[in-house]
Amino acid sequence: MIRTRAAAPLALAFAASWVAACTGGESAYRAGPSTTPASSDVAATESGPPLGAEESAPPSLDRPGLGTEFGEQVDSRVVDQPFERSSSDPFALVAVHYNDADGVEAQARSRGGALAPFSFSMAQDGLSIALVGEDGEALPGLTAPDRLYVVGRAGQRYSIHISNHTDGRFEVVASVDGLDVIDGRQASPAKRGYIVPPRGSLTIDGWRTSNDRVAAFRFAPVRDSYASRTGDDRNVGVIGFAFFAEAGAQTGSTGRRTGDEIGVRESADPFPGRYAAPPP
Repeated sequence: MIRTRAAAPLALAFAASWVAACTGGESAYRAGPSTTPASSDVAATESGPPLGAEESAPPSLDRPGLGTEFGEQVDSRVVDQPFERSSSDPFALVAVHYNDADGVEAQARSRGGALAPFSFSMAQDGLSIALVGEDGEALPGLTAPDRLYVVGRAGQRYSIHISNHTDGRFEVVASVDGLDVIDGRQASPAKRGYIVPPRGSLTIDGWRTSNDRVAAFRFAPVRDSYASRTGDDRNVGVIGFAFFAEAGAQTGSTGRRTGDEIGVRESADPFPGRYAAPPP
């Protein structure tokens, strides 16, 4: 599902910070306030889920299908960087649902639609999102009425890949199974996220456990998912994205904000003179 704000979502400065691929080597940038760095505190630890997770009561019944487990540690460096949002509201919210093949088919049938392969992007082709496997290839995607689905299999590791095709920076707050990918707690767009670089990309490999490592995303039975182990599997099976533009970002020699330019182009009228004008 792709949802944008009704009130002129494109009249924004399309911008975000540099977020390199989070897979070892390069450092990614985590957005923070424009005046002070974001806190480096994280909820998860190197040894596993947050303190107390193991004591949480497991669901009484096993649920079918897939969730995402708290996987092995993966190198992924992050550095705090200032980022001031142009609005407290995201200009776009995106939800991608996932399950195993049987589960996706059942979910699609329940919505009264047939499945069809898809490749999706959003924000007037300004951003694109994919779930990719360890081989770097996008996982198969399917569409049904008002839903985007990705098919996975138990044990499969995946990453979230976001590409920015604009000249501005964006901040993205991402969640998996209703849990924020940075602190592992209940997700909210009000939290701080990662920065996606202009004409660049961001790869999120797992839940952040420190400034240097993450716990890899792996599909698993719901009972083994991170959400279930921390006590609430209600939102298993969905990956969410909230995108924010950067305040005051400008691009080009005219100084027009990227979002303004996109908005003007998207509202361009091919037949502006459709009615006769009176003579001078």
